Amino acid sequence: MGKISFEKYNLWLNALKEINVKDYETLKQFSEEEINDSFYKDLEFGTGGLRGVMGLGSNRMNEYIVKKASVGIARYLKKHYDFPSISIGYDSRNNSSLFARYASEVYASLGVKVFLYPTLEPTPLLSYAVRKLHTSGGCIITASHNPSKYNGYKVYNDEGCQIGIKVADEILEEISKVDIFEEFKNIKSFDELFENHMISYIDLKIVDDFVKDTLKISLLQDFSNKDIKICYTPLNGTGLIPVTKTLKEAGFSNVFVPDEQRNPDGNFPTCPYPNPEIYEAMKLGIEYCNKENADLLIATDPDCDRCGIGIRYNGEFKLLTGNEVGILLLDFIVNHTKLPINPIAVRSIVSTSAVDKICSLHNVTMKKVLTGFKFIGDIICKLEEKSEENSYIFGFEESYGYLTNPKVRDKDAVNASLIIAEMFYYYHERGINLIDKLNAIYEEIGYYKNSLLTYQFDGESGLNTMNKMMDDLRNFAFDKLEEVFSSKVIEKLDYLLLKSTTNNNEITQIDSEKSNVLTFIFEDETRVTIRPSGTEPKIKFYIESVGKDVSSSLLINDKYKDLIIKFVKLY
Repeated sequence: MGKISFEKYNLWLNALKEINVKDYETLKQFSEEEINDSFYKDLEFGTGGLRGVMGLGSNRMNEYIVKKASVGIARYLKKHYDFPSISIGYDSRNNSSLFARYASEVYASLGVKVFLYPTLEPTPLLSYAVRKLHTSGGCIITASHNPSKYNGYKVYNDEGCQIGIKVADEILEEISKVDIFEEFKNIKSFDELFENHMISYIDLKIVDDFVKDTLKISLLQDFSNKDIKICYTPLNGTGLIPVTKTLKEAGFSNVFVPDEQRNPDGNFPTCPYPNPEIYEAMKLGIEYCNKENADLLIATDPDCDRCGIGIRYNGEFKLLTGNEVGILLLDFIVNHTKLPINPIAVRSIVSTSAVDKICSLHNVTMKKVLTGFKFIGDIICKLEEKSEENSYIFGFEESYGYLTNPKVRDKDAVNASLIIAEMFYYYHERGINLIDKLNAIYEEIGYYKNSLLTYQFDGESGLNTMNKMMDDLRNFAFDKLEEVFSSKVIEKLDYLLLKSTTNNNEITQIDSEKSNVLTFIFEDETRVTIRPSGTEPKIKFYIESVGKDVSSSLLINDKYKDLIIKFVKLY
């Protein structure tokens, strides 16, 4: 056990003995391994806020960490606003409503006016509330698509975007000054603060306003009855009411929900990993689609910012990837809607570059940003500053995040459910299957195959392993990279150093915020991007290959997969 872990453990043990005997007794039973994993570092606060496994310790999500973060954020808001206020939401996870209550007590006790959702709501509704209520910021208690043992704390600025690096660093500085136990002694009770109007509940009429604004960006602008059968599942999360209400008002009257996944449940009993990116989370929905003869499956993750779909093709239900849906949606928007002057679309750097080709064919500007929807939201904010937000037509991430509604500044699965259903209906009425449509697009622009390899490295040793892997790849010379990947690297993009280097040693600056991300571009047009996750103990390898047909693209992709697997085994 490390010295730092032991010192922090004893600090918590002595403090909890005085303020919470139950937690003190729990902490006393920790094994040496549990102590080290729970205290070897502080749970990291960054642009994504906080996220971690729930439990006691400095490296866990718990009452004390939530309160400490809230003190730091409250101090930041008081420095920058004369009359600071904050919108607060929470999802269906275990302890989410409790953590939201703790956060509300801290903010209100420190003089920050709190507007709290009285019921669980999706993440996009929190972004929407910040803008609608004109609060100084926002936070929502959620761990998005992570397993049930996780929870988190996402923080938003006054434009409804997740905070950027500069703000996160300033808040972190404030958080680091907080004595985790001493400063909580003067926090008032929720009831007292509510009576004194420092905490107010958000009027749920805002949900109706949100649905109306979502319908305003309908791709079809046709709200008559649409004869397709949709299976929608909120995966025991927050999406049930806003998604079904939006679909119904758009004319999709034949929508059913699997009973097992209808109601909020932080244990996610039917899908331990409630992520619409993976088959296991979609399996029950597929079974219902087959049983009920549904045309379309739509699933949203617990905080309803990610959206996954499945469609019937040759008698079976096929799940589409985030990149495939992004290609289909952008193609539909540029071909079947009225585009503004100087239209702009946005994608993350790890999402498929197939959409770049579509944009070039239709005179649409494609902006590329770092992973994290805050960067897409920031593009919309910058356009708004110039009164050009109507130029924005679409933003997406390969991790099933989509947005066409500029009144929300985060990925929005309510919005996505609507536009996907509309696109599906449009082609369905014309006898066109989405898979066939996707293949027709590939025929025009080339066959793009995107795949993702993810490796989990837990604990302190895992963090060290991932850091070593990134350092080695960053420092390898081009001949060493060619040895690793068995292919000639023609360009290396380093988003930490903001430097692009070619194999001819031509160096240019990258116009971006810094991030620990590397991209290698190969002679055969393959692109491999590597980044450690900002919210989980994982490192991710994104592979994109392009071929003249499906088989050639798959062969190239498989080649790089095998090479990456061999490389990771060295660590």
